[in-house]
Amino acid sequence: MAYPLENALFQWEEGRRALQAIDDPRRRRMADRVVEAIRDELRRRIGPTFSAEELAELYGKGTDWAQQVALDVAPAVEEDSQALADAAFWLYLRGATDFAGGRKLEV
Repeated sequence: MAYPLENALFQWEEGRRALQAIDDPRRRRMADRVVEAIRDELRRRIGPTFSAEELAELYGKGTDWAQQVALDVAPAVEEDSQALADAAFWLYLRGATDFAGGRKLEV
């Protein structure tokens, strides 16, 4: 059974909000590095051409790997690793073939 896109969107948006709420410049730079590293791994795992549902399916299989990437890049973000993974998924979603501006395109 596929992971529900609406559930994933909710979690990813929460991660994006958590990322945007980081106001300490040092913590924000560290968080941005983590998010970029996770996005790089997403490119390797799903490729440049994907649908929103495919990304949600990858998310539904688990994000332990993303949290590990976060800890490898910045061990100090342990308590924020899931939120940063979610933010990375949200940002990567912008490249989905069927998604634009926070809504699914009907094709």
